[in-house]
Amino acid sequence: MARPQRQHVCQGCGAVYPRWSGRCDACGAWNSIVEESTAPSRPGAPAPRRRGRGLDLVALAGEAEAPPRLRTGDEELDRVLGGGIVAGSALLVGGDPGIGKSTLTLQAAARLAQTGLEVVYVSGEESIEQIRLRAARLGLADAPVQLAAETSVGEILASLDRPQGPGLVICDSIQTMWVDGIEAAPGTVSQLRAAAHELIRFAKRRGTALLLIGHVTKDGQIAGPRVLEHMVDAVLYFEGERGHQFRILRAVKNRFGPANEIGVFAMEERGLVPVANPSALFLAEREEGVAGAAVFAGMEGSRPVLVEIQALVSPSPLATPRRAVVGWDGSRLAMLLAVLEARCGLVVGARDVYLNVAGGLRVQEPAADLAVAAALVSALLDVPLPKGSVLFGEVGLAGEVRAVGHVGARLKEAAKLGFTRVVMPRVRDAEPAGLHAVELRRLAELVELLGGSRRDTRQG
Repeated sequence: MARPQRQHVCQGCGAVYPRWSGRCDACGAWNSIVEESTAPSRPGAPAPRRRGRGLDLVALAGEAEAPPRLRTGDEELDRVLGGGIVAGSALLVGGDPGIGKSTLTLQAAARLAQTGLEVVYVSGEESIEQIRLRAARLGLADAPVQLAAETSVGEILASLDRPQGPGLVICDSIQTMWVDGIEAAPGTVSQLRAAAHELIRFAKRRGTALLLIGHVTKDGQIAGPRVLEHMVDAVLYFEGERGHQFRILRAVKNRFGPANEIGVFAMEERGLVPVANPSALFLAEREEGVAGAAVFAGMEGSRPVLVEIQALVSPSPLATPRRAVVGWDGSRLAMLLAVLEARCGLVVGARDVYLNVAGGLRVQEPAADLAVAAALVSALLDVPLPKGSVLFGEVGLAGEVRAVGHVGARLKEAAKLGFTRVVMPRVRDAEPAGLHAVELRRLAELVELLGGSRRDTRQG
């Protein structure tokens, strides 16, 4: 009998090495290479050659029907999914421990089960009693959800793979599942790939929607190889702090809907409650007339969202000043500070800079450059922005203010929330929708707008 072959696999990216190494050359991770075994093969046996019946090629033109969807009854979750869960699709939900992944999936499972859909919730981390206690706390104890506590994929599929299978299967979590015949421990690259492949193949064959819950690393990425994200149809990430009331669910991949769509939830005693107007929620505690605060009109997927960006600039007693950023890209902040100093005459190299996006939202689009710059200049000059102002626009390395997309949606959302003034780049055929528009070409015009000059900023 052939002995199992041994190989060394990186647990971060799935790269395979013939021997152990302290650092993975593919992804750069340290101490991530683990020895695993593969299926034994007979020495000298040729690779099997298969001859199929061929492909049925069709023309590109043709009628395509929209896939059937399962409406969860949660408007925010359905928005992120593109209108609901597609039958036969595989979803992956990730997030920090305790952020609300199991709570959200249990709420969705209960709503779908109450509509008559057969829903199976398989937990590999919690016992049946723990799930029942959570359901009772959320007021979902009467929902006809079928529970199971199991980690063996073979046992799970033996119970579910039947002619009248369930409509939705939830696995919490995929890192605890294991497949017979693989000696590696659960959570390793080999087990993750094999377990996900078996579950997804069952979901595609039976038309069952599959929802996988995954752990995340300290960097906020799904634990395990990136191939796991490529195998599923949609990847959803939870954002926000556990001590914060708000949670943001973001679709970073969706084959059946728009990517980068977000849903906003509030964590309350009865679970995660959808927030219909996130802009008003993010600006609820905003104070007028405070230096270093600017309101950014952003776009998250197809939804306009207004958030407050706060900045604090102070003299630094250290040789290397601090640059602390929460909710924005730190590299982009460094670039923007360099542009402010080189093109606008601001002296910020010897100062500590703190930047925060209020509300727990992480802003990713470059359109936030102008709002961030306004918050920094306002904090440095100690001059608040004009009352009722909202900003958006991209800043280039030459100090120019560039146009961005979805101008109409941004202006409409700002006018709906009572803003009267918008600072933005020059855009053709822009309709301010009742707002007083201040159009900028250069970032230096923003400094002049706040009453500063090169002489004032260099002395300040």
